[in-house]
Amino acid sequence: MATQRWSDLSSRQQTGMLIAACVHFALAATAWTDLARRPAEGVNGPKAMWAVLIAVNFIGPLSYFVFGRKWSGKR
Repeated sequence: MATQRWSDLSSRQQTGMLIAACVHFALAATAWTDLARRPAEGVNGPKAMWAVLIAVNFIGPLSYFVFGRKWSGKR
């Protein structure tokens, strides 16, 4: 399978890629900020592991928000 260049994509495909990248970076930045501010006792597992996993596509930040944080049940 031949690789496509950016210029080979339609403007609609380019826009979709840019939107997906922006969403990914926003999720990752939010997750990293939360991880940095949260004490180690509030995280399931080592913080260093979560810091690396957050970089993995959409799966990393979403996994951190679902599985990485301990929920106290208080609001």
